[in-house]
Amino acid sequence: MSRVGRIIQTPECVAEGADWLARTEPRFAAALIRTGPLPLRRRKDGYEALLAVIVSQQVSVASADAIWGRLKAARLTGPRKVGWASEEELRACGLSRPKIRYAKALAEARIDYAALRDSPAEEVIATLVEVPGIGRWTAEIYAMFSLGRADVFAPGDLALQEAARMIFELEARPTEKALRQMAEDWSPWRGVAARLLWAYFRVAKSREGIR
Repeated sequence: MSRVGRIIQTPECVAEGADWLARTEPRFAAALIRTGPLPLRRRKDGYEALLAVIVSQQVSVASADAIWGRLKAARLTGPRKVGWASEEELRACGLSRPKIRYAKALAEARIDYAALRDSPAEEVIATLVEVPGIGRWTAEIYAMFSLGRADVFAPGDLALQEAARMIFELEARPTEKALRQMAEDWSPWRGVAARLLWAYFRVAKSREGIR
């Protein structure tokens, strides 16, 4: 536990983090009244989970769902199948050429996903960003939702930046660097703060960020 910190496993874990945030930051308490209980948002780990994050990069939730549905139907979500698939087969599912390259690079990376479960967050992120097409945002999303890290945050996410602007009544959307610094005050529950910001963004904007 000391190497990886708190792991979010149940809705009760999220509720505990939300309660801590509400007691620590009054503006979060007010935001929680609007959002209601926060979602667990846990996913499986491994290649398929990371591929799903790559698919969701820079596209709408609806588009990502459609592409993922076609990949599942074609049984092209595992590393061996993706590695063997032709570019034409993957493009037919909706993947762009860059994402095809990323999916294949990930399939060839031979990441020890089981070992990541017991690795510190920064080690997880450092391992993942070595793969072409996986930036820090993708690695942080994986650490938060596939590994359940309670204190990981993704300040490069535009929805998180916009939600922070609204909740904290900032004149402009904070930069990635500025939001990362703001989030230090939300440790050890930065992963729950992210869930709160995304939930607030959906309520305030009546549209979805990432799932």
